[in-house]
Amino acid sequence: MKETMLMEQEKSPAQHPGVWTGQPVRTYRDRVFRMIFKEKESFLELYNAMNKTAYTNLDDLTVTTLDNAIYISMKNDVSYLLHDRLALYEHQSTRNPNLPLRDLFYVANIYSGLTYAENLYSTRQVKIPEPVFVVFYNGKEEIPERSTLRLSEAYEQPSGDPALELKVLVLNINPGYNKELMENCKKLRDYSIFTNKIREYSELLPLSQAVEKAIEDCVAGNILKEFLQKNRAEVVSVSIFEYNEELHMQQERQEAMEEGQQKGELLHLINQIKKKRSRGFSADEIADLLEEDVSRVQELAALVDSHPGKAAEELYEILNTVTI
Repeated sequence: MKETMLMEQEKSPAQHPGVWTGQPVRTYRDRVFRMIFKEKESFLELYNAMNKTAYTNLDDLTVTTLDNAIYISMKNDVSYLLHDRLALYEHQSTRNPNLPLRDLFYVANIYSGLTYAENLYSTRQVKIPEPVFVVFYNGKEEIPERSTLRLSEAYEQPSGDPALELKVLVLNINPGYNKELMENCKKLRDYSIFTNKIREYSELLPLSQAVEKAIEDCVAGNILKEFLQKNRAEVVSVSIFEYNEELHMQQERQEAMEEGQQKGELLHLINQIKKKRSRGFSADEIADLLEEDVSRVQELAALVDSHPGKAAEELYEILNTVTI
């Protein structure tokens, strides 16, 4: 097996034959998860716990993490090639249904790098390692202990028998979940405890103090002790960044939900006005019947009258691009 590390340093994609370069290259800071498990010893502990194996030779691992590959503003956390298995592990604190599509792009790049010197037009079968896609989830939203995301769920018109499928195993690593895995991988268990402590303390303290308090508790309790002592300043910075980012994403999702609800209510109102205008009701009468603000109904009724035949969705788009 090839022992050299693949794409280990930050380089231009043009320096790596066969690597797709359709996405812009930007620099993203490590997450705490990646800081821990990009170390071969830590990754091997996690891999053994996941697969009930007992590998000990770190030289059997080939790094395949694409340090310069960014997809949808997220860097893949860690990926290693071990014998004939390609393991792609990632951490998420928010649910993301696009993970299979991201992993498809990612694994295509890895395969391009692994086979760029091969003759793919030869009659000889080019062998590639089988991939395994796993996401370790520790967000606030309740999800099952184990679940699977499928690429086929993204197809606009699924056939039921997809020619291309990619499955991502999602493991909930919040306290109380996947106990056997946690028992067999101390670093993963410690990581879960550490992030949960930050979450708990952030309810009572400013975030920077919450992170410092979590680090102090974990060091005292021999939880990621050596890692935290060695990387304390960076862990503080990264953790603050991660939790601010998580909060921002939660706020964006909440805003999107509120916008969706407002849109639904407005579409319903437009449909009601359309029906009643077709029956000859005046704007004032409609407002009285629907118990809505008269001026608002008058505006929407004028929109309906000026665009006869247009559906409520079309009227909504017009409403958002012009002033009545």
